[in-house]
This record gives sequence, structure tokens and C-alpha cells, in this order.
Amino acid sequence: MSISNPRQTFLNPVIPFAGTILGGLLPGEMVLIQGSVPSNADRFQVDFTCGSSMKPRADVAFHFNPRFRKSPCIVCNTLQRERWGREEILYQMPFTVGGTFELIILVLKDKFKVAVNGAHVLEFKHRVELERVDTLCISGKIKVDAAGVLPPSSPSVSPAASLTKQDSEMNLINSSTGDLSVPFRGDLGKGLSVGRSITIKAESSHRAQSFGVNLRTAGSSDIALHLNPRLKHRSFVRNSFLSECWGPEETKLDSFPFTTGQYFEMIILCESQHFRVAVNGLHQLDYKHRVKDLSRVNQVEVVGDITLLDVKIL
Repeated sequence: MSISNPRQTFLNPVIPFAGTILGGLLPGEMVLIQGSVPSNADRFQVDFTCGSSMKPRADVAFHFNPRFRKSPCIVCNTLQRERWGREEILYQMPFTVGGTFELIILVLKDKFKVAVNGAHVLEFKHRVELERVDTLCISGKIKVDAAGVLPPSSPSVSPAASLTKQDSEMNLINSSTGDLSVPFRGDLGKGLSVGRSITIKAESSHRAQSFGVNLRTAGSSDIALHLNPRLKHRSFVRNSFLSECWGPEETKLDSFPFTTGQYFEMIILCESQHFRVAVNGLHQLDYKHRVKDLSRVNQVEVVGDITLLDVKIL
């Protein structure tokens, strides 16, 4: 996906990289980094620093450091007066060695919010004054295709837990609806496009058998994506219903991410070749498009044994 309307862009930077952020960082802005993790990667890091001095070393306001060896984790920290602070460690790994990624860091007044491939990953509260940050540094085993600083979205829009691009313009749009009764249908406006995402927050009932999330084409019975977790049998069925006929089911999954009576957050991210589905912040599956004209897909439907808490269309 291309970066559109950034206020500053770094294309194919040579790693290690240090680039001045013109004007510093402002609340509401996002830093987006697109790239890949080499198959031999042990770690990489993204740092927001206060200058680029090496001796003495510049303060680091936000150190974001995925580590892949032994127990994969992400370490976050600050460096002040050449001394590291208290580490904050997340023992989850949203990056795949040998795979591509899209990293988005949303800048807020009191913290950074980080999402990877459309799924919220972590938050890091500011320990260093944001106005001091003026440099983006990237180092380690990583290939970066593009990095961009994107201007704030509308001030009336509250930041979503999951960040992604809307119509290639990187604006966060909160499309939560008031009526969340099930069965539920929500309007996707002009239809899907690459970069749009749907976030569903819900809770399954204690006696839940199954539920379904469908991306439909209005005015027909076609379903571009049918997601059907079957809790009783611990099976996650995916399919499409086109021209009045179901296609071949897809059921392969490393683990079943749903539990009866439990809250969950599902994110569906539309990419150029497939949908990517994450549950509770962890990537679960890819589903190749069987409908080529994504703009025809203009409704989201939720049915079954769940209570909807929130639906966001970005």
C-alpha cells in the first residue's frame, strides 16, 4: 500500500537510518513504517530521539525493540542522560520473520499507541517531553520500503484501538453505530477498498454454539467473506457465498481463539490480495479474495450467539 498525503516521507532508507522529523511530532500525528523482517533477523528497533548526537548519546523518548530469539517479545523503554529506564516488555510477537509488516505509531498527548498490520499491539506513556522529539531512527535486521509522518486527522475523531488506512488517506474514521442488536447490519459506505478495516468487539454467550460475521454485497445474497467460529466444535470456518452457491470451506488454523462467555476483539483488514483476520491482537488467518470488485462489498453483518459491544469501520 502506498503512503498518501504525508507531510514527510522517507523512501527506501538505508539501515541504520536517522532522519530529522521536520517540526517535531504533534499529538494526533501518525508515523507509518512499511517493510519486511529478514529471515535471519534477531531484532530491530525504532527510536524516537531528541537529536542525533552519538557522543553523548541523544535521549530516546520511545525505544521500540522487537526481539525474535529465545522468548520473542517487544521491549519498550526510554534513554535519558545515557541511562536506560525501566523496560516494558510485551511477550507477544505481531511481526513474522521473513514476512512483511505495516507499523503505525499514533502520537497522543500522553502516550504512543502502536498497531501492527491493523491490530493494536501496545501503548507507551511519555516519559520524555514530546516537544523534544525531532529524529526518527531505525536500526537492526529490518528492511524498510517507506516511512512517513502523517498529519493529524479531524480533531473530532477519537483515536481507535486499532489503526489502519481509510481510502489511502490515513484518516481515522469512527463509524460505531448506536443500535448493536444482533442480527446486526452496518453500512460500509462506498464499499471496501485496500487498507480499510472493520473492528468488532463482542462477548460470546456462556452457551454459545456459533456466530457469524459476513461481508456482503447489498442488493444481492452474495457474501464475499463468511467468518463462522463454531465454539462447540472449536472450528473456525471461512467461505464465500456467490451466485447462490457456497464455495470450498477453509478451516485450517493453528489454534482456536474464542471461548464461550468471553470478550473478544476481531479485526478484519482488507489487503490487495486477501483479508487478514486478527483476534485479540494476534493474527489468525488470511483469506484470498473471491470477489474481485471490492467496492461491491458494502455491508457488514453479525449474527449468532454473541452480544455486540462495538463496531468500528475505518
